[in-house]
Amino acid sequence: MRVNYVGPLIQGMKHPVLKGYDLSRFGSTCYLVEVSEEAGVDGPLIEGDLLVVDEKAIAQHGDMVILERRGGHVLYNTHRMGGRLRLIPPFGPERSFFGKPEDICGVVVSQARRYAF
Repeated sequence: MRVNYVGPLIQGMKHPVLKGYDLSRFGSTCYLVEVSEEAGVDGPLIEGDLLVVDEKAIAQHGDMVILERRGGHVLYNTHRMGGRLRLIPPFGPERSFFGKPEDICGVVVSQARRYAF
């Protein structure tokens, strides 16, 4: 699933989804991505969700991670198998592959969603 890079996470950042969100709990190694329309509006991630990504966090089993592929950023789930990390697209394992730690641009550490318009 594609995500769109928003920028580094900084105090005072103005974005409708972040209204009332405490940004002080995240470090300087965090940035934001926005979930693309590929996600639709049904499921744990929906179009327009913002994900806080820590580029220094180490991916573990069951994490959501961001990779840079084909000129854009994409979201994968992780599954640890022994000492290896399997990267699985959110829509199914058909296109999963074994990745290396250096393939990962960051680990999703939080999700923000705007509920009221």
